Amino acid sequence: MSKPVAAIVGRPNTGKSTFFNALAGEKISIVEDTPGVTRDRIYADVSWLDREFTIIDTGGIEPESKDVILTQMREQAQIAMETADVIIFITDVRQGVTDADHEVADMLRRSRKPVILAVNKVDNFRKQQMDVFEFYNLGLGEPYPISAEGKSGFGDLLDAVIAHFPDENAQEEEDDRPKIAVIGKPNAGKSSIINRLTGENRVIVSDVAGTTRDAIDTVVTHKGRDYVLIDTAGLRRKSKISEDIERYSVIRAVSAVDRCDVAIVVIDAVEGITEQDAKIAGIAHNAGKGLIIAVNKWDAVKKDDHTMKEFTDKVRSTLSFAYYAEIIFISALTGQRLPKLFDTIDNVLEASTLRIQTGVLNDILTQATAMQQPPSDKGRRLKIYYMTQVAVKPPTFVIFVNDKKLMHFSYTRYLENQIRDAFGYRGTALRFIVREREEKESK
Repeated sequence: MSKPVAAIVGRPNTGKSTFFNALAGEKISIVEDTPGVTRDRIYADVSWLDREFTIIDTGGIEPESKDVILTQMREQAQIAMETADVIIFITDVRQGVTDADHEVADMLRRSRKPVILAVNKVDNFRKQQMDVFEFYNLGLGEPYPISAEGKSGFGDLLDAVIAHFPDENAQEEEDDRPKIAVIGKPNAGKSSIINRLTGENRVIVSDVAGTTRDAIDTVVTHKGRDYVLIDTAGLRRKSKISEDIERYSVIRAVSAVDRCDVAIVVIDAVEGITEQDAKIAGIAHNAGKGLIIAVNKWDAVKKDDHTMKEFTDKVRSTLSFAYYAEIIFISALTGQRLPKLFDTIDNVLEASTLRIQTGVLNDILTQATAMQQPPSDKGRRLKIYYMTQVAVKPPTFVIFVNDKKLMHFSYTRYLENQIRDAFGYRGTALRFIVREREEKESK
């Protein structure tokens, strides 16, 4: 049984994100005084009185705005409202009831969803009581005074919220759906890819670089299997990060990679592979995640018989540390090869969770050491006693040897290549831990 959903909506700068973060218990949503900073829906799982539910933070609603970003924010809020079981309408006691509040209230009534009216920034209810009562004029029922900054007044509000949830106490199962982080530079096409895959205008897309400011989750079903796609803010070089909101975005992108199973690094085919692309791919590599390089906008590249091979060689050269990464050439605009992206994801997921029995693994080790003798130094030769796999995501192996200093990087890479060839580890990093063991202990 899926968790109930509550969407937080309201005009810009009424404190929606502050309220969201207070409920979530961490700084998930961007909080800034600039109108329009929270641009996409943000999700978090919270609980109140043993009821678990999901809250959605949205961009501020400007009902009559013609601004392209504000218009799309309004559309995002509408999508969130359609998703929600209950809507929490955040207003600002300091600004009082505005014409825009009335317009938002009308929009909420048309949604035919339960609406809980919260009046934010109430620091002293006694002094501001009459100001709070003014919000009865919106025709949405009782206004609940809260202070998102001071984290007060939440109890009565949340009691009202969960009262509208379905009366079901089904046990939630652990979410084992594959989590796929879509990362890359601004305007590489990350959001366009997700929009194409989901078939809905799920993530704000515009020509303004960095318009996706937060990491957000989308569930996509392909051939009966659910995938959670994590869309992240376009990472920028440090020299270009001039606003706090950009710094938050970078942190969130790194966090998104940390909680994913597979990272898709989107590269702009027209611009080509860059140093910044390598740094972004390095985030996933260092985290030990499955790695796919999606070369987007391939339809816009003039091609001949050698174009794809030449581009692949450039990617392999620039991302030499992640030589195992899978590469796929796609177009979010035309949909070229996007269905194959899921097949690639499945292959990488399978590789990253593959476990090899110790006996089979040591058969490969024996063959490998017979074909290429372990290195020696000053008359002392490396002895490899045995190897065993201890973890997945990424596959991690412990190698027991007589002297760690003799285990050169080049020989570890050789053993890695032998294991990859034998078991088909593609698209995933492999980790090796070398431990010393006395020869008599190995017998």
